[in-house]
This record gives sequence, structure tokens and C-alpha cells, in this order.
Amino acid sequence: MPMPLIDRIALTQFAKQILTRAGMEADKAETTATVLVEGDMIGHETHGVSLLNWYVEALEDGSLAKSGSYEVVNDRGAAFVWDGKSLPGAWLLTKAIEQACERVGDHGVVTAAIRNCHHTCALSAFMRQVTERGLIVQLSVSHPAASRVAPYGGTKPLLTPNPMAAGFPTSADPILIDVSASITTTTMTQNLAKAGKKFPEAWAFTAAGEPTDDPREVTERGGTMMPLGGQLKGHKGFGLGLIVELLGQGLSGKGRANTPSGVFSQSAFLQVIDPAFFAGLDAFTAQSDFLAAACRSNPPAPWNNGPVRMPGDNAARRRRAALEEGVPVGDATWAKLCKHAEILGLPIPDVAA
Repeated sequence: MPMPLIDRIALTQFAKQILTRAGMEADKAETTATVLVEGDMIGHETHGVSLLNWYVEALEDGSLAKSGSYEVVNDRGAAFVWDGKSLPGAWLLTKAIEQACERVGDHGVVTAAIRNCHHTCALSAFMRQVTERGLIVQLSVSHPAASRVAPYGGTKPLLTPNPMAAGFPTSADPILIDVSASITTTTMTQNLAKAGKKFPEAWAFTAAGEPTDDPREVTERGGTMMPLGGQLKGHKGFGLGLIVELLGQGLSGKGRANTPSGVFSQSAFLQVIDPAFFAGLDAFTAQSDFLAAACRSNPPAPWNNGPVRMPGDNAARRRRAALEEGVPVGDATWAKLCKHAEILGLPIPDVAA
């Protein structure tokens, strides 16, 4: 059976109402709902409205701040640092991106670091608001109070998957790159473990350092997710993970050296670049258009069921479909949202026919 399809505006309003009824300030709820729905629209279902149940619980137990603002730790114009005060990560990153975009015309490059963010959603959900202005964006996030990935050659979990994303404008759909420094993600590992399923391949190590396809070795028995590159080439993912941690944690001043374990507190690094300060936007898109076309026209490998895709192509296709037909929401997620609506006394949006 196909998943329920919900009108984007109606779903965003529905998500906002759930968050505001749970106590989140209206502006923060609206921004968070927008980013969550964007995640669903581009195919990041694990980081879309399915997170609302957790967010409501976090608002209730106080780990997610309901109101207030960030603290400006330092601001030099072209660079700034904020303390997020456990406020919604979607709101903090959106505000920081907006400020960076406003300033980049004067500075060419604007860089920011934010500490003490609550969950930051799907990083690729923030990209279009920058690329549509003809700007470049880089964004990465780590969680210094959690440990999921051992350093390459080790056996004890230390780092987190440390996602990193970048958005580049073209004359058509943007190039959107969103990857982690580990082979798989925490959410996928937890979901597979709960369902009693295995990884497609050996994507983890046991606590003794042996390769395994069983996610429960990670969630229940002290194992670790493999860094990107796996057992043979994992030094590459390890290196990328270190870059993410040091940029976000080191520049924000809040990381593993001074974050208590068990506290949900993400650290983020953000950079916005204006091509106009370099060779110009037209010169940049001439290169990005050529490269995208050259990649897409490359002869596909026998195992590739279709033409070569650029990062972001699938997201763009899904987004257009969601705008026209409605946003797909998983059955289990939709049932939970409807239950929230019933408890909170909210009307349930119509499901597309």
C-alpha cells in the first residue's frame, strides 16, 4: 500500500500545532516544522515528521528548551559563535544561515560555530535556502556527549557518525551532498536492531573488533559502527569524522573535553560562501553545470540500474513530486501523529486520494 500523502502546507501547520501545544514557542515551532517537512519531501524519512514524537517527549522532560534565545559568545562579522541553550536545532541553524547569508555579501565568506544545539534534523533540508540565493553552503554536526564509532583500528566507541553536507548552485537543480563519516547512521542501526533485521553487509564491529552485520552488537553489546571505508579503508572516514568534531566542537568551545555524557547537546559548524567574491556566480555555475552534465552523461556501470545521478537529483525529484502530489508519511508515523492530534485536540489534515 502507498504511504499517506499530505499537502505540504497542511502537514507543516499540523506539525507546528503539535509542537506549540507541547509548549514550544510559535516561531521555533514553525521553523522546526518547516525543516522536518522538508526532510520528508527530499526523502529523509528518518529525519522528518517521524521525529515529532521524540521532540514532544524532549519538550516534556526539559531536554529540549521551549523558549528563549541563543547566547552570542563571539561575533566578528565574518565569523560568529553562539551557545544554543538546548533550543531546537532546526531553529538555531536556520537563524545562523539567515545571518550568514545577510553578511556574506560584505565578507565573501561567513563562518559560524554553534554549541549546545538540540537535534539539528536532516542537514540537506537546509541547503536549498542558500543555493537558491546563488550561494554555497557547508554544514556539519557532531554529538560530543554520545559515542557510536571507534577511531580506526580501535574497538571502543568514541565518535558519532558526524554528518556533513554541502550545497552548490547550478542553473538548474542544486548539487546537494549529505554524507556521514560512518558507513551507516545511528537511526538506521537502532531501527534495524528493533526490527530484528541485519545490515546489508558487515557495517559494524563487535566489542572485540570483529566485523558483523548484526546491529544489536552495537545497540546492546558494546560494539561500534564502522567508519566510512570499512575495515580496510576506514582511516578515511575516521579522518572525516575528526574534521567534523574539531570544527564544530573546537571552534564552538564545547566538545568531548567538557560535555557530560548522556546530555543531548550537538555542536555545529556552518560556512556560507558567495561566488561573487571570487570569479563570479556565472563563472561558478558554468563549472557546476558542466561538471553535473559530464557526470550524468557518463556511461553507467552494469550494476547501475539507470543513468549516473548527481547528489541531490533524487531529492529534487522527490521534492517536486511532494509539492504536486503531497508529502509521503509512513503509516506508523502517521498513526502516531494522529494519536498526538487526538490527545491535543487538533484537527487531522486530509490524506490525498
